[in-house]
This record gives sequence, structure tokens and C-alpha cells, in this order.
Amino acid sequence: MSTRVVRQIVRAFEITEGAGVTVHRTIGTPALRNLDPFLMLDHFGSDDPDDYIAGFPSHPHRGFVTFTYMLDGHMEHRDSMGNCGDLRSGGAQWMKAASGVIHSEMPKQMDGLMRGFQLWINLPAAEKMSDPAYQEFTPHAIPEVVEDGRKVRVLAGEYGDQHGVIDDPGTDMQYLDVGLNAGAKFSLDLPASHTVFVCVYDGEAEIGGTKLPRYSLAVLGEGEKVEIQAGSEDTRFICVAGKPIGEPIVQHGPFVMNTRAEIEQAFRDYQTGQLVKKKALMTGR
Repeated sequence: MSTRVVRQIVRAFEITEGAGVTVHRTIGTPALRNLDPFLMLDHFGSDDPDDYIAGFPSHPHRGFVTFTYMLDGHMEHRDSMGNCGDLRSGGAQWMKAASGVIHSEMPKQMDGLMRGFQLWINLPAAEKMSDPAYQEFTPHAIPEVVEDGRKVRVLAGEYGDQHGVIDDPGTDMQYLDVGLNAGAKFSLDLPASHTVFVCVYDGEAEIGGTKLPRYSLAVLGEGEKVEIQAGSEDTRFICVAGKPIGEPIVQHGPFVMNTRAEIEQAFRDYQTGQLVKKKALMTGR
């Protein structure tokens, strides 16, 4: 069984989003435009309310899935189909925008640390105009595996004897939040066909002799096994994998389709109030 090594290290770019919120982007930058099936990864984190209090007012999406994982803080989700979410520290939200959603993500705290990740996941062409859907899960609903200096939160996919709360059928996504004690090791078997990345947000990790400093993202090469070791301090990172879709990606702002004509149609639909076509169904626990 071959072990994956680091193919590329991507440093985060500071990007201003929403009403002036600074996020740190790795996927979706000039260094890494996309990583099929993943389109964008933003890390937001600050204990200064001026950095996040303006939030992300109403904005549209079409053609993909957003997956938000709150590490710390409290965010409220509202969308044009009537869903109202309460995303707290350790909770997760999966929103299939598909044919069209308009939503907002606004802080529900006035001070303290707010941090988390938002990942954009592509949809196959056959699913881009399907009905939207929404899932939200409380921190207590997300299973954990604690063993030998490791704590692994299983948001999607499987680890040990636990199965994650999120199922993304188009990509067979695996999404793990891994905490390692200093010097501890983590290993994971994955299909050789899957795209894999690791993003460190606390401490420092090492993969095959390559050090990954905090706030860096590592794209891993081919193989069936991932092996990661913490550095001299406690370390936390997300390890994410998914099956590539292998279709053309045309992205413009909040819309991701397969052709330029479909992007232009999305803008026309938004401008004429026709973007939202179906009411989303909310599931979760």
C-alpha cells in the first residue's frame, strides 16, 4: 500500500468577503484555482469583533455545495427558502445550493473568538439544477474517536467505527477534524482515486518529511494511505478527501456551472428574481 506525499503546499491569501470580513483562502486562489471536486476553501478566524461582526449578508449561490464547520463562535444562517440555522462551536452545516439559494450568515456574538472553515464542493452537471437541500448538525451529533494521543471528529466519511453525519453522494467526501498530541501520529486509508488535502490550523504537522506550518494547505499526491505526525506541540488539522467529478468548471463569483452560457443564465435569473426555483428541505439533528 503506497503512502501519499505532499505534492504542493499552498499558503493562504487574505481575501475580503461579505460586508468586509477578512478570510484566508487556499483553494480558489492563483496558486490553486480548484482541486476537483473542491472549488474553494476559506478559513476565518479572529477574536477582534471588527474583523467579523459585519458577517455575510444575503448573497446567491448556484451549482455547488457549501460546507461550513464552526470551530469557535456562533453564526446564524437564513435563506430564501425559509431555513433558519443556528451554527455553534463544533457544529456543521451542509447546503446544496444546486438550482439556486440566497442566504446570509451573520454572527450572533458581539465579542470573543470566531473561527471556522467553509468549503465549496462541486456538483456534477446532472445535479447542478436539482432541488436544493440543507442539513445542519449540532456539536453533540458529530461522532468522535479518541485513542493514543488522537481525537478525530468525523464530519463526513468514516474513521474507526464511526460514520460522519454528512453524506455527499456526488463525491464520497471524507472530512475529518484531527487533533494530535505533540509527536502523535495519524493514519488513514483512502481510495487511490480520491483527491486529498490537509489544512493545519493549530500547531505544525509533518507528512513524509515535509513540514506543514500553521495556516498552510498541503495537496497530497497519489496513494492509498495518509500518514501525518504532529510536531513539538499539540496540532489540529482538517483532512479532506473526495472523488473527482472530472467535468469542466466555469466559475464566476457565487455561481459554478459547466459552461459560460450557464453562468450568464444564472446572472440573468438572479437579476430577474428567478434564481430560487425550489424550496429546500432541512434535515439534521
